[in-house]
Amino acid sequence: MLVKQYPEFLTVTAHDWLPVLSRVDDKRIIIDSLRFLVNVHRIKVAAFVLMDTHFHLIWQVLGEHKREDVQRDFLRFTAQQILKCLRNEKSELLHKLLFNSKDRKYQVWQRNSLGIELRNAKAFLQKLEYIHYNPVKAGLCALPEDYQYSSARFYELNVSDWDFLTHYED
Repeated sequence: MLVKQYPEFLTVTAHDWLPVLSRVDDKRIIIDSLRFLVNVHRIKVAAFVLMDTHFHLIWQVLGEHKREDVQRDFLRFTAQQILKCLRNEKSELLHKLLFNSKDRKYQVWQRNSLGIELRNAKAFLQKLEYIHYNPVKAGLCALPEDYQYSSARFYELNVSDWDFLTHYED
């Protein structure tokens, strides 16, 4: 029997709040990974914002996929790709991500990302607003729709910059 999974608000933070998503290429890794997961029908993405040190999503895991598995694979893959870019560029940031635990040498994402099930419209809309106003509160733009790496333009201006988004009413 298929159990319906609710949409979830997810916050993923870089280890030690380091700016692992400060470059366009780093943000592209997250975007491309979300697009892939949508295209293979593992998730739907209703909203997102990518900041330099963290990102927020409202996503829903589809079918019989388990949220824990999808999230683990997504975070592992994006971490590997970010580390690969940092190695290729010989970035100083790579040294700050050294972790040297028994199961890994580097840590890109903090463990235990915050995930909150959104079981009603009020909770969903509150998190949608929170996501879209994150860059405004950080002083990166005056209006949510001015920030490029967000779904705000999709909702505020009906502009579809991101082909992997599904409107929350759909």
